[in-house]
Amino acid sequence: MMLDFTAPDSLRNLASPVPSAADYPGLDDWRGLAADQQPTWDDHPDFSSSISELNAVPPLVFAGEVDKLRERLAEVAHGRAFFLQGGDCAETFEGATADRISARVKTLLQMAVVLTYGASMPVVKMGRMAGQFSKPRSSNDETRDGVTLPTFRGEMVNGFDFTEESRVHDPRRMVRGYHTAASTLNLIRAFTTGGFADLRLVHAWNMGFTTNPAHARYESLAREIDRAVKFMDACGADFDALRTTEFYAGHEALLLDYERALSRIDSRTHLPYGTSGHFLWIGERTRELDGAHVDLLSRLRNPIGVKLGPKTSGDDAIALIDKLDPQREPGRLTFITRMGAKNIREKLPPLVEAVERSGAKVVWVTDPMHGNTVSLPSGYKTRNFDDVVDEVRGFFEVHEAIGSFPGGIHVEMTGDDVAECLGGADPVDESSFQDRYESLCDPRLNHMQSLEIAFLVAGYLSRR
Repeated sequence: MMLDFTAPDSLRNLASPVPSAADYPGLDDWRGLAADQQPTWDDHPDFSSSISELNAVPPLVFAGEVDKLRERLAEVAHGRAFFLQGGDCAETFEGATADRISARVKTLLQMAVVLTYGASMPVVKMGRMAGQFSKPRSSNDETRDGVTLPTFRGEMVNGFDFTEESRVHDPRRMVRGYHTAASTLNLIRAFTTGGFADLRLVHAWNMGFTTNPAHARYESLAREIDRAVKFMDACGADFDALRTTEFYAGHEALLLDYERALSRIDSRTHLPYGTSGHFLWIGERTRELDGAHVDLLSRLRNPIGVKLGPKTSGDDAIALIDKLDPQREPGRLTFITRMGAKNIREKLPPLVEAVERSGAKVVWVTDPMHGNTVSLPSGYKTRNFDDVVDEVRGFFEVHEAIGSFPGGIHVEMTGDDVAECLGGADPVDESSFQDRYESLCDPRLNHMQSLEIAFLVAGYLSRR
């Protein structure tokens, strides 16, 4: 089915009252389709009241912000900007503190400075934040010592503690997730518009890891920026553009009840937007063409991402474009490839070549994390930093060979000094996991490893 974003005749008169999302044609068609990875909470006594509350709350993001992001991503699709997205694998409610949020934002700003200065191009900055409270899982159940309970699906669904009470799928958690996301976005907006992101304070973003080689490289670059800023200041340049920065929020649109409840009709255009985040993506496990996730997101005006794994064919990619971006609008659709270091150079080229032949202008982003996860005998899940780096290299090599633009990087990272991914210039080893492994789901890059990745990517972009 070919969809367009022209409002139906009954909705075009902007002088008429704005319709509710419940009245918009097609927004509930997903309910009749297969929906994987969904909680079992429809019969919970608080389900209806939780949905009613979410239907009535203010939007977390606004349509104008979403439109601006789509314009920025169109620049990425045309090869004139780069897309940086990073954040927690699964956010926690207790982790939404000012210190932890500021550390994450600060690390992303540092990475963006490295990319912007090293590659001489604008960077679209986005946190994997303010909504990443749910996770797809490979099994519905988990067994420990003969006891079987529902698996942990992120704090917007159930609790991490291995108890029957904690693992119940509780719809009230969606409401708490909404309010936690609102607090997170308030802090992000304050940080990025209140002087925290001022480039003249680039040295103040020092995270304190002064012995790390990546930090030393960052300090050297910061001194170069400082000299450039002082030169422009002496010339009387206007610094308004350097005092603040645009910062967007995105998450996997996994919980359809939550995403649908936060869908709103824009008062300007009378078109539907997902207001839970600026950017929503569909995971590798839920991207079935005739499935509920693809159907709902195909009807929203947000920029949409889709995770593509090594089994994706060129025909799969084209079919997703036809469904999600039928008008071939640059900035509308992002393909986030997660192939694994061993597969990237073999599996990615057929996808890119098929899309390039079609003429579609998608944003190509690498996720070098999810295809490189391994489990250790100790029970910890980890990623080898060398594998992450190798997948990033492979991503750039493939696009360079084809002549397409490697548009962005999507990483699970934190601003904290955790030990979850093995290796790096200041090596993390398994002995550090006992004290510094904090993730509830997947291992993340720490601050120093994130900066190393940024320098690697900046090097590739500078050679283009």
